[in-house]
Amino acid sequence: MTSVDPRQLVKDLRAFVAPRPSRSLFELAITLVPFLLLNGLMLVAVKSGYFFALIVTVPAGLLLLRLFLIQHDCGHGAFLKKRPSNDWLGRALGVLTLTPYDCWRRSHALHHAGTGNLDARGFGDIDTLTVREYLDRSRAGRLRYRFYRHPLVLFGIGPAYLFLLRHRLPIGLMKAGRIYWISAMATNLATALLLTALIYQFGISVVLLTLLPVLLIAAMVGVWLFYIQHQFEEAHWNVGAEWSFHDAALRGSSHLELPAVLRWFTANIGIHHVHHLVSRIPFYRLPEVLEKFPHLSGINRFTALDTLGTINLVLWDEEQRRLVSFDRATTASRT
Repeated sequence: MTSVDPRQLVKDLRAFVAPRPSRSLFELAITLVPFLLLNGLMLVAVKSGYFFALIVTVPAGLLLLRLFLIQHDCGHGAFLKKRPSNDWLGRALGVLTLTPYDCWRRSHALHHAGTGNLDARGFGDIDTLTVREYLDRSRAGRLRYRFYRHPLVLFGIGPAYLFLLRHRLPIGLMKAGRIYWISAMATNLATALLLTALIYQFGISVVLLTLLPVLLIAAMVGVWLFYIQHQFEEAHWNVGAEWSFHDAALRGSSHLELPAVLRWFTANIGIHHVHHLVSRIPFYRLPEVLEKFPHLSGINRFTALDTLGTINLVLWDEEQRRLVSFDRATTASRT
């Protein structure tokens, strides 16, 4: 790790920034077309038996997640060559992902700009308190934070709330400009019109029983991915002048190594340390980076099983400079 110079690496990685329009459109087609076909198949077939629809729900949900990650690349200007093309594609995909594109793009940009900065928390992040902040809270405040960080809330209730309710308003950006209200309301209207047409054709129960599970699978897996990308024991956090964008991007983001099939569905977002360092690299070019710079593969590397050990890491210990559990934080406060 000490041999890697993040600033020099940024210069080296500029060769991977340019998107390839034909490849981008191909990736869009092989994601969007199967997604629409599977959802159409579920809507038609559910009357013959819900069991079949449930089986198809999993790949349909993963395809929706992949569409969200294509929308994510659009937000970084990494999917197509021109900014307007990225933006309008991102807005169109937002109707399917229930994510107002302009609102999300702004909050996600703030997340990238302040990753690992304790003074810039609150935008596009999973809320993380320091040990001192947690211990200074009232008993009720601690209980609220414990509830929020419980796995059933974080990976169950939270994703449903985020995509079904929170995204309906430009939360956090309500006073930031008219564009964010337009983005949220336009996405809501387009989604409502699409759902109305489907309900008219198939009925409300069929639509809810098929499309809602697809959305929830995509949301839960997406939140899990986002969690492991920055929530691991030796993540890199700092304050003020001690914080460096380049160091935080490389050392504060993980490399989640997944099986090939899951890498495809997750659009290589597991190569997150490289993505945070140079966010304009298209997702399909991230593996090229690891081939060219194999030493990057070992930085903050995790497997899917490894991520289970990070769930109890809920507080940043400023003295130990690592994420710790509630128990370790409480024990340390007594000594």
